[in-house]
Amino acid sequence: MTMSRASPVSNVRPEPDRLLVDIADYVLSTPIDSAEAYATARYCLLDTLGCGLESLEYPACTKLLGPIVPGTVVPHGAKVPGTSFQLDPVLAAFNIGTMIRWLDFNDTWLAAEWGHPSDNLGAILATADHLSRTRVAQGRPPLVVRDLLTAMIKAHEIQGVLALDNSFNRVGLDHVVLVKVASTAVVTAMLGGTRDEVIDAVSNAWIDGQSLRTYRHAPNAGSRKSWAAGDATSRAVRIAWMTLRGEMGYPSALSAKTWGFQDVLFEGKPLTLARPFGSYVMENVLFKISFPAEFHAQTAVECALALHTQVRERLDRITGVTLTTHESAIRIIDKTGPLHNPADRDHCLQYMTAVGLIRGNLTAADYEDVAAADPRIDALRAKMTVVEDPRYSQAYLDPGQRSIANAVQVFFDDGSATDRVEVEYPVGHRRRRAEGYPLLETKFAVNLARRFAQKQQATIRAACADPATLDALPVNAFVDLFVDPFTA
Repeated sequence: MTMSRASPVSNVRPEPDRLLVDIADYVLSTPIDSAEAYATARYCLLDTLGCGLESLEYPACTKLLGPIVPGTVVPHGAKVPGTSFQLDPVLAAFNIGTMIRWLDFNDTWLAAEWGHPSDNLGAILATADHLSRTRVAQGRPPLVVRDLLTAMIKAHEIQGVLALDNSFNRVGLDHVVLVKVASTAVVTAMLGGTRDEVIDAVSNAWIDGQSLRTYRHAPNAGSRKSWAAGDATSRAVRIAWMTLRGEMGYPSALSAKTWGFQDVLFEGKPLTLARPFGSYVMENVLFKISFPAEFHAQTAVECALALHTQVRERLDRITGVTLTTHESAIRIIDKTGPLHNPADRDHCLQYMTAVGLIRGNLTAADYEDVAAADPRIDALRAKMTVVEDPRYSQAYLDPGQRSIANAVQVFFDDGSATDRVEVEYPVGHRRRRAEGYPLLETKFAVNLARRFAQKQQATIRAACADPATLDALPVNAFVDLFVDPFTA
């Protein structure tokens, strides 16, 4: 009897996957010449740091910050804004990334995949600050804020363009995989990596263990969603560091039969690019300006605030509330039943809308247990019906619109109803930039006041007021502006 045997698997190393090459060529060789992208990036930098400063008011966040061994200070390490910590760049990336994301108040990108491109600042700022302090100590010129902005634009672009057509959430993966990939690419380039080294580093980011979305969805929504991006940026810096010390890469990390990312984690589908890398994402990024809320609910809360005066004296007479929304909002934040923690509440469409109707505002404090104990919130949630408008869902995915539409209408026991209020584009949308930028400046000023005395606030605002002056500021000097003098 003749036994057949399987054909041997070829052990010839293939050329790197095209996507790995495209990412490397973009971060190393593509100039950014968009004035709009740089202008938006400046606002993004300041807004993202402001979000981190606000997070320092929450012990659930601050308990995760600082060195592993208390009292450790790393010479030429990266400083963590708003604190006295000076850490190695891997741990600093975790600290900064966690602060940025904690309150769900930094920028957003919505497409087939969702995410928050400014999460990458955890890796970028930690690396840029460490490099700058090291260079200054060696008598070499540091990086300047313009370099920081360029890195931000490119990280935004990698994360956002990959999100346009590739839905990781549909296979249960969390969007922070894209933070890890984008941060790894940009940081490896910042550290002086060659084309081959960037390819190797990014391949390792793709085959790294990827986070599941378990912690973002009922019945398991929890605080890990607030530090997942910090974890991803920290891992990115570590992968870049290892690669620059000669650690190998894996050329078919995405496409390898059976063992590659696409077969193992993406149902065998190829990862695709909807458009070439440029500066599209930074130009079109969505700012969270008014509310620290999951972005699919931003316009619903705007509607609720518009209706507040019509309902505040008649809350006990409400018989129903109709929330009209888009498919992605239903899939992510349409939630009934008990809500167990702040992370659960800021991902509940009904909770956020109810608070807006009742209080005429929505702040991070409204997700805490004390605020959530208000019985009116759950009573109103129980009267809400969520329905999809296919037109909203279509406009959400349309590259020419990218709307995030919601509508709210309230009904009373006498048969009357409020106006049906509809908002298609939130104030942080590109279509509302002229309205949004002054509000971002106010948001930044409020967040500075949370942490710093008036003199230091004024110093920071003066340094950031003129774009050319800010662009030329050494990164280490920029970060030093945000050191907390009361804990230094």
